[in-house]
Amino acid sequence: MGVPVPVGVVALDPVLEAGTRSTLLACPELTVCEPGKARVAVLTVDRLGPAELDMVRTTRAHLTRPAVVLVAGALASGDALHALAAGARGLLLRREADASRLANAVLAAAQDDCTVPTDLLEQVLDRPEGAERGWAGGSLSDRERSVLRMVADGHETAEIAQQPA
Repeated sequence: MGVPVPVGVVALDPVLEAGTRSTLLACPELTVCEPGKARVAVLTVDRLGPAELDMVRTTRAHLTRPAVVLVAGALASGDALHALAAGARGLLLRREADASRLANAVLAAAQDDCTVPTDLLEQVLDRPEGAERGWAGGSLSDRERSVLRMVADGHETAEIAQQPA
């Protein structure tokens, strides 16, 4: 085992923050630190809204530019796309974020890979062409759909980048 990945915890709710810290402390491949010193930041929220998307952007804009894993209690249709567009490198629903899954998402983010549960990716991919997204960007291109499908299938970022457009 190599050097543990430094991970910080950010939450608007102190109970969510404490629960996330406790889960991360059970992972020997991670070391919990202050968010400003982290290579990966885990943001834990109840629901994803404008304030939480701003937290993702603000965390990503920090001097150390940590990768962000977003853990949400609930994600409405389209929230996955908004979170990814804001800079999240991993998404998990809180009910599925046990120590193993959270550690895997953090480790993937630390290696510049993206982890998104298949059901959340399918929400994004199954949206009809021209469906209202609530943000500028329109519908997904064929390449974007292809990339999201490869992510859902577990392909590494470097492998995806080498695939023809």
